[in-house]
Amino acid sequence: MPITKLALEASMSSLLRRAIALASILSVGLLGPVGLSACTATEAPPPASTTETPPPASTTEARTVPPLPTVPPLPDSGDIDAGTYLVTSFAENFEITVPDGWSADGDGLGKDDPDHPDDLAVFVGWWPSDHVPTDACAWQGALVEVNPSAKAFVDAMTAQTSTSSTPPVEVVVGDYSGFEFNHSVEGDVDIKACDNGQFCVHSEYSNLCTRWYSTAAERETYRVVNLNGQRAMFWVVQFHESINPELTREARTVFDSIVFKVRQVTS
Repeated sequence: MPITKLALEASMSSLLRRAIALASILSVGLLGPVGLSACTATEAPPPASTTETPPPASTTEARTVPPLPTVPPLPDSGDIDAGTYLVTSFAENFEITVPDGWSADGDGLGKDDPDHPDDLAVFVGWWPSDHVPTDACAWQGALVEVNPSAKAFVDAMTAQTSTSSTPPVEVVVGDYSGFEFNHSVEGDVDIKACDNGQFCVHSEYSNLCTRWYSTAAERETYRVVNLNGQRAMFWVVQFHESINPELTREARTVFDSIVFKVRQVTS
C-alpha cells in the first residue's frame, strides 16, 4: 500500500519523539548521580566533646625553706657558755663570739686571769658614751658632749690630756667604716689625786664618769664605727701588765669577732 504524505509525516513525528525521549533518558541516567550528589547536604562533623582535659599535674615539688639559724641574746650578767651571742645595744645589732670562761657584765664581757683569780684581767666593752673630758684626770666640769659621728669621738679622745693615743687608722667592720686606736695613761699619773679618785676617759653623762681607769697600767684598743650617722664603739681592755699573753690574745680574738647583723624583726 502506498505511503501517503500524511502517514510519512506521522511516522517521522513518532520517530522524533522517541529520539527526544531516549535522549532525555540518557541525560537523566548520566547526570542523575551528579545532580543527586550536588543536592545532598554536606555531612556535619561530629560535635566537639564538652569534657575538658585537665591540665597536667605540676611537677614542681613544694620545698620547705629551712629556718635561719637563731643566735641567742647575750645574757645581762653571769657566766656564759662558749658560743655566739646577739647584742642589741646600738642602731644595728651585732654578734660576738666567746670561748669558755667568760662572763657577761652589763654592756661587756670579762674574764679573770687564772694566775690572779681575784682580779678581772681582760674586758671587752661597748656601752655608748657621748661625753669626753678634755682632761682625763681633771675631768669634773670638763666633760664635753660630742656629736654622733665616729670621727668626733676619735678626735676628742686623741686630743684628751693626761692620756696617750696612737694615731687612728681607718678600719672596716662589715659594711661599716670606722677608726681604731690605742689609748692609755700618759706618764706617771697619781689616779687617787684625780677628780673623785677616777681617771675618766669618757662618759654617758655630763656630770659623772662611766668609764675610768683604776690604775695607770690599763691599756685599751678602741674601734669606733659609723652606723649610717650613728656611732658604735667597742674597746678591749688589759687591766694590768702581768696579764698572761695568751689571755690577751684571746681577748683580742673576742674583740675581733664582733660583726654587725641586720636587726631582727618579730611580729
